[in-house]
Amino acid sequence: MKNWHILFLLLGIDAFVLFSQTSQLSISKYEASLLYGDFSFLQSIIKTSMYFFGQNGFALRLPMIIMHISSAIFLYAISDKYIKDEKNRLWLVLIFILLPGVISSAILVDSAGLLIFGLLFFIFTYEKLPLKYSYFLLCSYVFIDGGFLYLFLAMFLFALYTDKKRFYIFNFIAFFSSMSLYGLNTKGSPEGHFLDVIGVYSAIFTPIIFIYLFYVLYRRYLTKEINILWFISSTAVVISLFLSFRQNVKIEHFAPYLIVALPLGVETFAHSYRVRLKIFRKKYKTAFVISLIFLLLNSFLVFFNKELYLILENPKKHFAYKMHIAKELATQLKDMNIYCVDTNPNMSKRLRFYGVTKCNKNILTENYELNNSDKTVTISYRNKLLFKANVTKLNNN
Repeated sequence: MKNWHILFLLLGIDAFVLFSQTSQLSISKYEASLLYGDFSFLQSIIKTSMYFFGQNGFALRLPMIIMHISSAIFLYAISDKYIKDEKNRLWLVLIFILLPGVISSAILVDSAGLLIFGLLFFIFTYEKLPLKYSYFLLCSYVFIDGGFLYLFLAMFLFALYTDKKRFYIFNFIAFFSSMSLYGLNTKGSPEGHFLDVIGVYSAIFTPIIFIYLFYVLYRRYLTKEINILWFISSTAVVISLFLSFRQNVKIEHFAPYLIVALPLGVETFAHSYRVRLKIFRKKYKTAFVISLIFLLLNSFLVFFNKELYLILENPKKHFAYKMHIAKELATQLKDMNIYCVDTNPNMSKRLRFYGVTKCNKNILTENYELNNSDKTVTISYRNKLLFKANVTKLNNN
C-alpha cells in the first residue's frame, strides 16, 4: 500500500505542475486548426471538455492531462509483469513523467498524448483481460486515429510469431482498413532525414535514454527475448527510420511506440545491475544519475521556459514561442474594446479561441518600428519585448 501512496503522490505533484502550466500557455496554430478544422475523435473530446468547463486554457488541456495521468497508472500496472521490485516500478513512472516528449504530450493538444494513452491501455487490456476485449479495443482504434496504424501492423507480426491465426487475420484487416481511411504517405525522393529523426528521438527521450532503449530492443532481438512490448516498439521505430530515408517523418506518430519499451529498458537495466558485484556497479549508478539529471534539467527548462526570453536576442527563436503571445494579445485587444481584427490566418485562428473574431474593421499588423497607426499593442516578459503590432481602424462608411 505504501508504494501506491508514493505513486499517487508522484502523479499528484505531476498533475499540479501540469495544471499550473495551463495558464501560462496560449493555444497554438496547430491546436486551433485541430479545434476548428475537420472532425476528429480528439476534437470531440476537447469540445466536450469546453462544453462543461468553458472556452479557456484549462478546458483545452484538461483531457490531455487526464490521459497523461491515466497512462502513467497503466504503465505502472503493466510493469508488474516485467519489473518485480516495486521501487523500480516507481522509478519507471518517474522517468516516464519526466521525459520531455511525455511532458509535451501532456499539455499540448495533439495525437501523441492520445497514442500514448491508447497504446498503454491496449497493452493493459491484452495482458489483464480476456482477448475479446482486445478485439473490441483494436476495432475502435481503427476509427479513432490514424496513428494506430502501426499498432495493427505490430500486432499482426506478433500474432504470426505467437501463432495466433485469428488474431493476425483480424489485425491484417484492421491495418488495411486504417490505411484506407487515413492513408500512408511513402512517396518522396531521398532527402536525408535519417539524422533529423535520430535527433528528434534524442530530444524526446534525451540522448542517453534513447540510445539505451534502442540497444535494449536490438539486444532482445539477438537473444530472442521478444514479447508484445518489443513488437510494438520495434515495428514503429524500424518503420520511422526506414521512411526517414525518403521523407520527413511525423515523429509524433512513432515516438509514443518507443515509450512502450520503457518497462523493458528498466527490466534490462535492473537485471544488469543486480547480477554484478558491487565494485562493478559504479558505471550503472553513474549512467542512471546522469540520465536523471538530464531529465530533471529538461523538465525544469520546459516548465520555466519563459526565462529563456531574457537571454535570447530574437524571441521568435524560443522553442515555445508559438505557444505564447495569442492569449495576452487577445486580452489587450479586448481591453481596448477591439473584439475583431483582420490579421494573418494563423494568428486569426488562435485569437478566435479567446473571443477575438475575424472582421475587416481593424487591421492587426505585426510591426516593431515606430509608426503613426491608431493603436499599438505590445507584449513583454520582464521588460523584454516579445511582440509588437499596430491596430489600424478602417473607415468603411
